[in-house]
Amino acid sequence: MSHSTEAIRNLALAGHPGTGKTTLFEALLHAGGAIATAGTIERGNTVSDHDPIERERGHSIDAALASFDHAGVHVNLIDTPGYPDFRGPALAALAAVDTTAIVVDAVRGVEHGTRRLMARAAGRGLCRMLVVNRIDAEGAGPARVLDALREAFGPEVLPVNLPADGGRQVVDCFRLREGDSDLGPVGDWHQRVLDQVVEIEETVMDRYLERGEDGLSTTALHDAFERCMREGHLVPVCFVSARTGVGVDALLATIRELLPHPGEANPPPFVAGTGADARPLQLTPDPAAHVVADVFRIVHDPFVGKLGIFRVYQGTVRRDSQLLVDDGRKPFRVAHLFRIHGRDHIEIDAAVPGDIAAVARVEELHFDAVLHDSHDEDHIHLAPPGFPQPMFGLAVTPARKGQEQKLAIALQRLAEEDPCFRVEQDEETHETVIRGLSDLHLRVQLQRLGERHGLEVETRAPRIAYRETISAPAEGHHRHKNQTGGAGQFGEVFLRVEPLPRGAGFEFVDEVKGGVIPGQFLPAVEKGVRQVLKEGALAGYPLQDVRVVVHDGKHHAVDSKEVAFVAAGRKAFLDAVSRAHPQLLEPIVEMEVHAPDAHTGVISGGLASRRARIHGTDGGDAGEIVVRAQVPLSELDGYAAELKSVTAGRGRYAVDFSHYEPAPPQVQKRLAEAWNPRRDED
Repeated sequence: MSHSTEAIRNLALAGHPGTGKTTLFEALLHAGGAIATAGTIERGNTVSDHDPIERERGHSIDAALASFDHAGVHVNLIDTPGYPDFRGPALAALAAVDTTAIVVDAVRGVEHGTRRLMARAAGRGLCRMLVVNRIDAEGAGPARVLDALREAFGPEVLPVNLPADGGRQVVDCFRLREGDSDLGPVGDWHQRVLDQVVEIEETVMDRYLERGEDGLSTTALHDAFERCMREGHLVPVCFVSARTGVGVDALLATIRELLPHPGEANPPPFVAGTGADARPLQLTPDPAAHVVADVFRIVHDPFVGKLGIFRVYQGTVRRDSQLLVDDGRKPFRVAHLFRIHGRDHIEIDAAVPGDIAAVARVEELHFDAVLHDSHDEDHIHLAPPGFPQPMFGLAVTPARKGQEQKLAIALQRLAEEDPCFRVEQDEETHETVIRGLSDLHLRVQLQRLGERHGLEVETRAPRIAYRETISAPAEGHHRHKNQTGGAGQFGEVFLRVEPLPRGAGFEFVDEVKGGVIPGQFLPAVEKGVRQVLKEGALAGYPLQDVRVVVHDGKHHAVDSKEVAFVAAGRKAFLDAVSRAHPQLLEPIVEMEVHAPDAHTGVISGGLASRRARIHGTDGGDAGEIVVRAQVPLSELDGYAAELKSVTAGRGRYAVDFSHYEPAPPQVQKRLAEAWNPRRDED
């Protein structure tokens, strides 16, 4: 390894589906000398989309990494999926880079995914740039798209190069002052960019006003440009045609000369400690300091086994290094250190701050694991990027008996690779439930089960994750007395319940006076209460958002035992809940439906019939509409098939958990009547 931290550029390509991210990824690798010929999605020979399922479907499913050295700079490049169904790997990649390049189609312009990813990158504190692709395509409108970008994201969006000759070339407008372009005189845009850059720093502005542009040094201008990007004062735009290579060399020059290196970018949001004791931790990209690295991707490779891909933030990771995982006591040895290039693993000797590398066959590794070489760095972690909650679920069982263990291992491996894919065990139904972001997301994971692990499964819809709560305060009481045979049991509990704000959880408060319930029995009372919280009191679903205050009771010097107060606490709580106007809460999801705009009416009508609240629609130049709505999760059963039918297979949707709200009375009544709990008799 010959590069330093100052020579590293970490860049993620993100954007709305179909904007050409993978094609641009290939073009940059080719321009940087990493590959002899750029692959294409049609031929299925790209570096990034190497998974058979990706090649079959013609789009990215996982984030892919490659790197190259060019003109003294080492570029780590990540290609991310565009479809919202596969946001997990895309968002995880944001934790490993310093800059995000949002790719925009020169025909379709600003799309919903463009806005979403710009907001995500800004929220993460990343430097942002925009790459307008397909500038030579039929119907392309670079000027129109640039205007739309500036309207959507502000006047800080400014080009550093411009299309010319009808999109057949690009011209630099950051360094050059003269010339023509498809967007007007180069000098006009050059002046706009320069004015935006110099105003960020008072000393640079003063020097510019005194001496003009010629009085600014290259270093001063670069430093001001870098600060502008770091603070969001400038979002540079580059124009390219990834398919033909137009503008790719200019984009590579921008990456090399203008993007920040890991020592210049905004510091990563590391936190030391947990809970109330947590505090921000400032790391330094010093190769001689203690090692701190974060695992942002797990891959189960058939040849090298479990692979943990990480970004180094501090210190130097070397082959044979001894590293700790999180707060582990026992270190592991880095037997092999790899650089990732698509599906290939290139062995290296060391990784400096800013580098992205991988280790294999370390079972303790997991997504977001922190690697370090000193116990001084125990109890630190990187703030997660805020993944959407997977709400779309399927209950799965192996198609053949005796494969339960094999299925459990395979599902665990898939969950390790995708932070938005979860595996749950329903304690009530004993079902194995897989959850993802959409029907498509789960179908891809089921396909992987078959192709990677040789497993066939049977699926069915799982129970909806309803919740119970109360809507009014109430009192409850129960006396547990059992003196039939053997030692007696006695415990009496008086308590009251109070509703808490949605999402507050559970509070247990002790207001017992005078020792009427001895202190050693209060945990038993709480245990009885928690049994009800788990089992439900109205329809058999977990109960939440309630405060329980125990304020009185009685005990017996001989007959009072833990089991008696468990029973008394449980029954007193049930008594109180029955008087507190219990409610059933249903999960509400935020939904995005993408479909041809000709189907807008039928989609809106279909959603309305499923109790949806439609918030609005976004249209694009490519004839696609995005319908945004809030929908009860219970109403989405069968929607995937319905959408496929009405759009001839061209529609897709994704959901995010939003909140819980009271279910309609008829739903509450139906579920309550269907519940037949076994009540213990006193």
